[in-house]
Amino acid sequence: MIALFAAAAMALPPPDLSHLPPITREAQITYVDRAGAVIGVRGGKYAPPVDLARLPPYVPAAFVSIEDRRFYEHSGFDPVGMARAVVADLAKGHTREGASTITQQLARNLYLTADQTLERKADELIIAVQLERTYSKKQILALYLSRAYFGSGAYGIEAASQRYFNKPAAKLTVREAATLAGVLKSPTNYDPADQPEKSAQRTALVLDAMVETGAITAAERDKAMGQTPKVWKIAPTAPAQYFIDWLDSQTRTAIGPTTKQDLVVETTLDLPSEIAAGEAIKATTTKFAKQGVKQAAVISLDGSGRVRVLVGGDDYYKAPFNRAVDAHRQAGSAWKPFVYMTAMEAGRTPDLIVVDEPVTINGWSPRNFEPEFMGPITMETALAHSINTVAARLADEVGRDNVAAVAHRMGIVSQVNTDPAMALGTTLVTPIEMAQAYDTFANGGYRIGAYGIERIRTSGGQVLFQHKAQPAPQAVANPALDEMQQMMRTVMVSGTGTHARLPGYDLAGKTGTTSDYKDAWFCGYTGGVTTVVWTGRDDAKPMAKITGATAPSEIWRSYMAVALKHLPNVAIPPGPPAPLPVVPTPVATPEAPGEVAPTPTPASTSPAG
Repeated sequence: MIALFAAAAMALPPPDLSHLPPITREAQITYVDRAGAVIGVRGGKYAPPVDLARLPPYVPAAFVSIEDRRFYEHSGFDPVGMARAVVADLAKGHTREGASTITQQLARNLYLTADQTLERKADELIIAVQLERTYSKKQILALYLSRAYFGSGAYGIEAASQRYFNKPAAKLTVREAATLAGVLKSPTNYDPADQPEKSAQRTALVLDAMVETGAITAAERDKAMGQTPKVWKIAPTAPAQYFIDWLDSQTRTAIGPTTKQDLVVETTLDLPSEIAAGEAIKATTTKFAKQGVKQAAVISLDGSGRVRVLVGGDDYYKAPFNRAVDAHRQAGSAWKPFVYMTAMEAGRTPDLIVVDEPVTINGWSPRNFEPEFMGPITMETALAHSINTVAARLADEVGRDNVAAVAHRMGIVSQVNTDPAMALGTTLVTPIEMAQAYDTFANGGYRIGAYGIERIRTSGGQVLFQHKAQPAPQAVANPALDEMQQMMRTVMVSGTGTHARLPGYDLAGKTGTTSDYKDAWFCGYTGGVTTVVWTGRDDAKPMAKITGATAPSEIWRSYMAVALKHLPNVAIPPGPPAPLPVVPTPVATPEAPGEVAPTPTPASTSPAG
């Protein structure tokens, strides 16, 4: 049978390329973070052929050593290997997949199915010979390494390297290269994340084969065997897939519905921070699972609206719904800063005395989290302790329509209800718009829009889209902004936000909890960085006494403790100077024409209480 296959192959006439279908692939869109690290790919399944010159020599050698050590000698098939496979098949009474050269595997990948029949093997052999006559060994190996399946959804060595080791293939170690080469025999059985022991055994076989073929020395093998590379159980870029899903439609809108060339989208995301946020969500949802915390979302913006982190859930592959962008949930007490900002703009001050006491507005009587009323307190204390009665009365006094206008001016885009309970955050909002609105506090009072795409270019470097920054309008100003900063700092120093505090940083923020415990938030910021955290359940069932001061604050603090280490420690900006009082123009009095009235002297440039 082997002789028949070989004779058929060798009898083929010189190749007519029209008989060998062209090798095609769908264009890919590769998304990279702000430092150029790949965070995900959309579009086609396969990457372009691997640039072998950019790989350490031991990387392709690992695959040749274990899959087809006579690759550079044969013309598409290996008679010795085939003979061994046929003898084994006859002994077992059925065919098995094996003894295929790299070229035969590529032929199957390009043009055939995975059916394990002798007919398919014959077709595979003939096409392999045609491939060898058409392409060089380097081209065949480059195609093979770009299309081989490595398990966990990773096609090609570049995707596999990112998936398992969080690095480009050009930076693989000998041990890591051997591990990936070992996967191909059975991606399920030798998956380094799910089957570490079997993978290690297979890796040892690959390293031995590399020594036998001269790819590495025995000493290099021993050194590799002594290493324990970090294998990511879950792809490190998994949380970033929420971010890419948000951007993908924007990308296609910017470049048109179809593209026939590979593109690179340079984004605003910071992958190390994204990973930290994903880990914080996973740890905290696990910790509070018995209290009903099933999901969470984190979004972090810089002062200009660049999205540095966007995680839409605790597990993208199990629950890809993007809660950071698409989940409309009640804001709870995280809404109160909009009420207090409206009050500050109306002339109230943080030290103004208000009374925490029973109040009824249009038949509705709000209750506080704590059963006892505090009586006379300052507005600063009322916000720090999230007193509901005071917030409800304030909104009623300054006008709920005005509160809605301030919220929209700062970045809220959802429709705002104006019933009496709106002061306590009954409006449905998304985490991304809450982040936009709170960013106005963090950047000195400017209204921004969150964005994630900096540039779109072809793989050859042609720029197709470039984000153009627009002047940000001043949404809020001093003295109201400065007064709000003072009060929201107090939230974190002595109020409901103390669990989120990080020593050594200028921080401000607000907790948020709905009355039915279905939603819990923490929205906080420092100079030029705003991070919003939401926790809850997709089925909208109540959690067990989860408030903004518990799970959300813990996620916020865990994430920010990592993220802030990589950022300058900048104080919250003060915003524009408070306007000076208008001095009346001197006018002549009717009683004494020509005589100038005295100019009144202001007692203070501070706003009235």
